[in-house]
Amino acid sequence: MAAVGSGGSTAAAGPGAVSAGALEPGTANAGNVKHLALFLHEAVLVQYVDTLKLAVPSLIYTLQNNLQYVAISNLPAATFQVTYQLKILTTALFSVLMLNRSLSRLQWASLLLLFTGVAIVQAQQAGGGGPRPLDQNPGAGLAAVVASCLSSGFAGVYFEKILKGSSGSVWLRNLQLGLFGTALGLVGLWWAEGTAVARRGFFFGYTPAVWGVVLNQAFGGLLVAVVVKYADNILKGFATSLSIVLSTVASVRLFGFHVDPLFALGAGLVIGAVYLYSLPRGAAKAPASASASGPCPHQQPPGQPPPPKLSSHRGDLSTEPFLPKSVLVK
Repeated sequence: MAAVGSGGSTAAAGPGAVSAGALEPGTANAGNVKHLALFLHEAVLVQYVDTLKLAVPSLIYTLQNNLQYVAISNLPAATFQVTYQLKILTTALFSVLMLNRSLSRLQWASLLLLFTGVAIVQAQQAGGGGPRPLDQNPGAGLAAVVASCLSSGFAGVYFEKILKGSSGSVWLRNLQLGLFGTALGLVGLWWAEGTAVARRGFFFGYTPAVWGVVLNQAFGGLLVAVVVKYADNILKGFATSLSIVLSTVASVRLFGFHVDPLFALGAGLVIGAVYLYSLPRGAAKAPASASASGPCPHQQPPGQPPPPKLSSHRGDLSTEPFLPKSVLVK
């Protein structure tokens, strides 16, 4: 789990409540460890009802992680990468249903284009799509991807609703999310592989390749969080498109994946849909609205400071389907 954000908000007033800034990197030194402990006790244990709300998205995220492994085990990497972009569609739909958010016509058109592209890729996969390992089950892989996209969309919107409906900092929410996720993951591990873990140890089978995947996942989460904080939706759309291209190239080189015209058409539609959905709403109207809202800087009265520049960073979590897991912060 990775998170980036400002912990400017504070927990509810009460005994031991301190600034949520104690959770920011570099602030938890020897002088405020006690305050940090008091803050966590107040926010996590005393306000346990608030903490329990995070159990729902944490359970869904844990399920989603396992579904992704099932999907990638039964689908070519390129096909999985293209199909997994359905999370944009599910996130948008849940935003409309749960947060009463409206989408522009361009966004609805891009979602339709996205669905069409994924459908074409899956049709190509069902029709053969070149050689594949005998132990792969495309039907099970598709079902796992669809379930993962549904869980990703619901959990992301649910988590956003919690963030906007409470005063807790994003660092605190991610900490609560991580506590539940770790506990649920350990319970699932013990239920599925408890005997083997007890006999061989927790880290049995952790080859260098496995450690590489673990580190790559952790670094990827932090990197996406940085992109979300410092970039805009268009750049994230390009990054998503580039990941599809790179996954396809790697699949061709490593697994002998065959790119036929049908797959190229479907992947192209998905890439185009991601770009169109990422376009900022009302960008063309911004200059007109800015000029109508007040005088230009050269029209400022003498002695008055110029108006502050508006940040181009978009802080709305609603149109952010690119976020991984709990990285829901700007």
